[in-house]
Formats: sequence, C-alpha cells, structure tokens
Amino acid sequence: MPTLGELKRVDLRSMWPNEAADFTPWLASEGQIAALGQALGLELEVENTEVAVGPYSADILAKESATGGYVVIENQLGKTDHDHLGKAITYASTLSARAIVWLAGEFTDEHRRAVDWLNSQTIADLGFYAVRVELWQVDDSKPAVRFNVLARPALDPKLALAQAGSKPVSETRRLQLEFWSGLRDLLLERKAVGSAQAPRAQYWYNVALGRSGYHLSAIADTFGDRIGLRVYMRGMYGAEQALEQLLQQKAQIEAEVGCALEWNPNPETTDKIISVHREADLRQRENWPEYHAWLLSHIISFKAAFGPRVKQLVLEENDDTEASVPLSSREQG
Repeated sequence: MPTLGELKRVDLRSMWPNEAADFTPWLASEGQIAALGQALGLELEVENTEVAVGPYSADILAKESATGGYVVIENQLGKTDHDHLGKAITYASTLSARAIVWLAGEFTDEHRRAVDWLNSQTIADLGFYAVRVELWQVDDSKPAVRFNVLARPALDPKLALAQAGSKPVSETRRLQLEFWSGLRDLLLERKAVGSAQAPRAQYWYNVALGRSGYHLSAIADTFGDRIGLRVYMRGMYGAEQALEQLLQQKAQIEAEVGCALEWNPNPETTDKIISVHREADLRQRENWPEYHAWLLSHIISFKAAFGPRVKQLVLEENDDTEASVPLSSREQG
C-alpha cells in the first residue's frame, strides 16, 4: 500500500514573527501579491506599504491593474477583531479605495458574516474580501501558503444588478452584464488571463496589461451593433508619448495581432486608444459563442503584442489630475 505523508497546519508566526516587519514586506513582494491577486480574481500592483492615514497606517495600498482602482490590504496574523475591520474601512474611505482585502489567520463567524453583509449593502464598485492565510506542510517539508478566500463580492449577475442601485436597469445593461459574464468565464476557462475582473452592467470590460493607466478594454456597443477591443492609455499616465512610441512599431504590431488596427481614432482626447472592431448584434444570443471566441482570440494576441511593449515604455507621467477623462465614462452603450 502507498505511504502517505501527514498534512498539517503551521502556525503563521513561526514563519512571520512580526506582522509589520515580516509578513507585510513578504506579501508586498511581486510574486506574493500576484498569488494573492490570482486567488481574488484581481491583478494587483503594490503602490506602497505602511501608508499614512492620519495617526494610523494602511498595511498595503495596491492598484487593480485593469481599472486603476485602489485596493487597501489589511493584515492580521491572529484572529479577526473589530479594530482591524474598522481601520480597514477608515483607510479605504480616506484613500478612495475600490476594494478592501482583509487577511487574517482566523476569521470569526461574526466577522465573516459582516464582510458578506457589507458586500450585499454597498455599491457594485466597492468590494470586500475576507481571506484566511494558511500555512500547510506535509511531514517535515517546507511550508506552503494558501490564500483561502472566505468572502468576496458576488459575481452573480442578478445580485450585481441589484447592487447597481434602485434605478431600473435597462435591457441593454442586462445584456451587457450577461455578455461580460460569459466572456469572463471563457477567459478563465482558457487561462487567457491569470485573474479577471467582475463583470458589470456597462459598455466595457477591462483586462489588465501589467502597468497602471494601461489596459485592454473590450466593448459591446449595442447602438452601433459592434464589439471591439482597445488598448486604452490614460492621458495622465503619458498616453501621448506612449502612442508615439508604439506607432514606431505599427507594422510589426499589426503583423503580430494579425489585422490592421485603428490608431488614435479620437485625436482630440487626452486618453489614447488603439482598437479593432467588428459587426455584432448582442440581441442575437445565438451568436454569443462566436463573439466571445473573437474577443478571446484578440485579447490573447493583444496581450502578447502590447503587454511587453507597454511595460517597456519610457514615459513622463502628467500630474495634472484634470488632464484625462476616461473615454469609457463618456461613451454610452
């Protein structure tokens, strides 16, 4: 008969004696923040650690790459308590965060229910995550970490619509939400992305490119009867310079993605895009598998062609907060 090892939990403090000095720097490293993001379904970039908020400090302030939204990460190696929950909410409100991630060694039932309740009561653009940090080892092997997500914002389309507010949701928005839900499932099933944002009832769906201010944006235009994919570059993050540098590689990029692209179709805006579109009628649900397959193929090729180039751009970012109004906030589906 086969001999099996003994799987056992390891005390977190045997690995990280001090939360601030040991655990937070470890979690903020590139590999570990990526692993946490994968568990959450987010692509995270660390902005800073021990970020001052009045007399207190947020353990980690990160950004979600696809949206640019801030994420507050509150660490607690022991059992959850009211103090850490209150601090996390305070930090998030002061730092205008779109998500709160509360990591702890153990969650009480009351605090887990509190996170679920917060997700059911708040707007769709604010999410709460409860993550139990676990260390496991087999016999005397090196311990391995597991981020066990106990609570997260709901991805259920009906609940997402209910969280959007009391205003009636149009049939167009319902179609878009369901369409993006299907695309997200396909992206994860085919492992086209490491993590994918929650679908929302809106015109666009973003996919991270690995640099703040830059992402892919799939669109579903029900007025123009088309779908598309865009490289979206925000003005305050050096979009003008980025476009110039990418244009120098136009022929090679188009060869790699396998089609001609629209370069800067809205030259009057400070945000810049590079895009491709095709005809599509979202009301024809029987065509959704074909539409999803088209978007999947282009997301894969765009990530391969633009991802490394975007990371290598040499840019001077613009600190003028009025310099950029995202195209997606002005466009209607």
